[in-house]
Amino acid sequence: MSIRGLKYAFATLSCGLLAVAANAQNEGNHRIVYTPTNDAIVAKAGNITNHGGTVITSAKVVFIFWGPSFNNAASADFSYARTLQAYRNQFGTTGEYNTITQYSGISLTNLGSGTADLFDTSTPPTNVTDSSVRSKVSSYTSSHGGNNTSTIYEVVIPRTSYSSSGSSTSCGGPGLAYCAYHSWIGSGSSATKYSIQPYPSCSGCQVSGFSDVQDQEHFVCHETREAVTDPTGTTWFDSSGAEADDKCAWSPTPFIGTGGYAYQYEWSNANGGCIRTR
Repeated sequence: MSIRGLKYAFATLSCGLLAVAANAQNEGNHRIVYTPTNDAIVAKAGNITNHGGTVITSAKVVFIFWGPSFNNAASADFSYARTLQAYRNQFGTTGEYNTITQYSGISLTNLGSGTADLFDTSTPPTNVTDSSVRSKVSSYTSSHGGNNTSTIYEVVIPRTSYSSSGSSTSCGGPGLAYCAYHSWIGSGSSATKYSIQPYPSCSGCQVSGFSDVQDQEHFVCHETREAVTDPTGTTWFDSSGAEADDKCAWSPTPFIGTGGYAYQYEWSNANGGCIRTR
């Protein structure tokens, strides 16, 4: 679905489950151009290969919760945020994460062992642009000892905001084209890796029977593993440009796995297909 490690497309129900893919041109290491396509097409492109880049062998994830509701005990978002933290804290040692250890020496890891998560209680704009996400991440790193190159900085926004990249938007925006994406600032081994995690408030970003936070967990699963296996768009993807998680996005259907949390299937070269755990 993405050719340089940048986004997780939305699903629609129309004569089966469809998805939007990013046949993306990387402009300035952060911008994305999205082109709709049927997800089943990229899923048949064969194994992923290493195109010469590096992976994050022992990754960390830092959440930047942007919005007052995430730290307001009277709001449902208070529990939402803490559930995502608990999910992150166990994900890196699960069988669902272990699938990617076959790629370039990636190891099981405590994803929650990095610097502290940030609860930014300022109100984000309704339209959270990619530029504003990068600014938020850069502000965090400058006040927390600089960029840690093994860390993925994941910005979570409330349902009152939506993400945009160019004319494409997430749930809540005027042109739904994706549910989340990962990208980077800079280049090479020193690049800052980040992700935007918009609130899954629309049917195109929801799995039947999942709660809102479970939908978000499965997007965190997708973007985290892709940022680890293809942090700057130069490492593991297939001949169509699809990264490991793109190849299994939405089909098979995401599932409830280790710890009662939500995950999606992952592409395994060793198994020649999408698997739950390894």
